[in-house]
Amino acid sequence: MNILGISAYYHDSAAALVQSGKIVAASQEERFTRKKHDARFPKNAISYALTEANISLRNVDYIVFYEKPLITFERLLETYITYAPKGFRSFVTAMTAWLQEKLYLKTVLKKELAKLANCKTSQLPPLLFTEHHQSHAASAFFPSPFETAAILCLDAVGEWATTSLWLGEHNNIIPQWEIDFPHSLGLLYSAFTYYTGFKVNSGEYKLMGLAPYGEPKYTNLILENLIDIKEDGTFRLNMDYFNYATGLTMTNRKFAQLFGQPPRKPESEITQREMNIAASIQKITEEIVLKLANTAYKELGTDNLCLAGGVALNCVSNGRLLREGNFKNVWIQPAAGDAGGAIGAALAIWHQYLEKPRSVNHNDAMQGAYLGPKFSNEEAQQYFDDVRANYVYLENNILFKKVAKILAEGNVVGWFQERMEFGPRALGNRSIIGDPRNEKMQSVMNLKIKYRESFRPFAPSVLAEKVEQYFELDKPSPYMLLVAEVKKDLHIPMTDKQKQLFGIEKLHIPRSKIPAVTHVDYSARVQTVHPETNPRYYQLIKQFEALTGCGVLVNTSFNVRGEPIVCTPEDAYRCFMRTEMDYLVINNYLLAKSKQPQWRKDEAWKEEFELD
Repeated sequence: MNILGISAYYHDSAAALVQSGKIVAASQEERFTRKKHDARFPKNAISYALTEANISLRNVDYIVFYEKPLITFERLLETYITYAPKGFRSFVTAMTAWLQEKLYLKTVLKKELAKLANCKTSQLPPLLFTEHHQSHAASAFFPSPFETAAILCLDAVGEWATTSLWLGEHNNIIPQWEIDFPHSLGLLYSAFTYYTGFKVNSGEYKLMGLAPYGEPKYTNLILENLIDIKEDGTFRLNMDYFNYATGLTMTNRKFAQLFGQPPRKPESEITQREMNIAASIQKITEEIVLKLANTAYKELGTDNLCLAGGVALNCVSNGRLLREGNFKNVWIQPAAGDAGGAIGAALAIWHQYLEKPRSVNHNDAMQGAYLGPKFSNEEAQQYFDDVRANYVYLENNILFKKVAKILAEGNVVGWFQERMEFGPRALGNRSIIGDPRNEKMQSVMNLKIKYRESFRPFAPSVLAEKVEQYFELDKPSPYMLLVAEVKKDLHIPMTDKQKQLFGIEKLHIPRSKIPAVTHVDYSARVQTVHPETNPRYYQLIKQFEALTGCGVLVNTSFNVRGEPIVCTPEDAYRCFMRTEMDYLVINNYLLAKSKQPQWRKDEAWKEEFELD
């Protein structure tokens, strides 16, 4: 039985293939088109999934879309009627898109699928639709390691729901309650993302990364004017300050007046004010998530919690939930945003619509999120020969030792192995890696390789069995979705003078013995590396530990700012040559930058990618 799940037409289009309940393949369209957050029909992602399963579209039994467009259309109409006559320009813009395409999405999908399969629409498998939050809930619970769990879905908006609670039991997910649009934690956070000058739907993690540089001085202002939070975590927004329901921006003039000035212009200087605003909304977000989770615990009486939706990518909030919440176990879908809806939709059809039983994998069923395409040594070598690259082939036992030594010498390495990750995080197969002990590593990676803001932190990849030696964390974190404090015995105490520093001045003060992965508040976004899911990356870190005594590496995604994570050897080599990376490893091939043929020095390539 083959079920193809699709998410598309809003942001982060993706496709996933489930065979008899097992996730066989999943990937985002952006990785193939090289257009970040690509929302178009995921023809490349679908083609990859079918190839991975060695089937054609005609062998698929069901195709399922991750939400119900007609209910979303109903919500739009009802919202515009409620706020009329406000929002006429936005109404015209939205209706043009809907009347041209989105309202007829079933027809559009069938035409695209028929084109892909080279058949008539009547010859396609049945096309089904799940609800948006049902897809999120299914993606969170069905692959989780739990027989029973509370499921909390938190995002911007689905059809109507913005927050929903579900009970997962065996092969079923049962809705409990929801908070509906326009009252949305995801949209509240995105409003502050917009106001502080970052891009909505991609810059939220920058706001989270900026928060530790500030102090939550605006918390009371937000609580007194923008949001009413009940003791159980449910909330209502004061829509007088927001523009997203009917306008073309997230916030309005009244919001700007409340905070004393207009929104920050993108790419302009970030001031202490933006840092304090970031700290304030981050604190409020964490408090809401904690209260909602504690309510879920009281109501459903299970020790297990599953999370999905874009807000579930807020790993600082997740870390607090694990430390301070009532649940003993928390599992977060690694592709928690809309892309993961493709997996959830397919699994919902298998377990709910077809009523198929569920067998629980006590690690989880996501296979480390390594669900994308892989490339053989032969394919990589063919590309290297085509571009006259200089490379050397090394057997595994030599390769891992050699790369460990290269890293220990302070070099930055592009690391490309096996299957590509699904979701927004690079987890050691499409990663740029370095030595976490190196004080300069963070600034070198940010400014010379990623070409991005200097304040943004990097994550540590740590041997799973050694995580408690380095971090205040006693649970696995394979998907880099939990923030924990660096162990106190690794801290480097600050001088009285250093303690007086504010904002970005804090950046250059080493906080610990692994400074490149220690944020200004002594926190780190931890990835535990497991030999069962990623033996090659695990072996590399083991060799690095044998050489240096440190079982941690710096890990950031293999891309530059605004570019999707690399997919193919060609993508990887191009990124390697355009940046100041020192070495590239693709499978068993090692390439030194100093030995490569001259690359065209054309800075115009930076215009290829929209800034995130």
